[in-house]
Amino acid sequence: QVQLVESGGGLVQPGGSLRLSCAASGSIFTINNMGWYRQAPGRERELVAHISRGGSTDYADSVKGRFTISRDNAKNTVYLQMNSLKPEDTAVYYCNADEWRGRKYDYWGQGTQVTVSS
Repeated sequence: QVQLVESGGGLVQPGGSLRLSCAASGSIFTINNMGWYRQAPGRERELVAHISRGGSTDYADSVKGRFTISRDNAKNTVYLQMNSLKPEDTAVYYCNADEWRGRKYDYWGQGTQVTVSS
């Protein structure tokens, strides 16, 4: 079993920055893709950013140019640097990772709250 633990959320003023981290632990084989999703109250969970094991990235249009996803494969950790934060970025942010062990396994973190407010 693989566990994902997020950290780094909190309250920040508009225009500010936060850095989220997510570390995978447990019986890890090989983590392939990692990503960040978010869910605001009353809305569906949406993809924020995604990074492959090789480092290819993809971003939601709403965060392009403001957020940067990165990873450290040796530490099985993914990061999300969030700059120029807006109130509409307020949500619970979830870390996601997948492995292939004969079939695809998806793992989720417990979520970390990000609130952007003055």
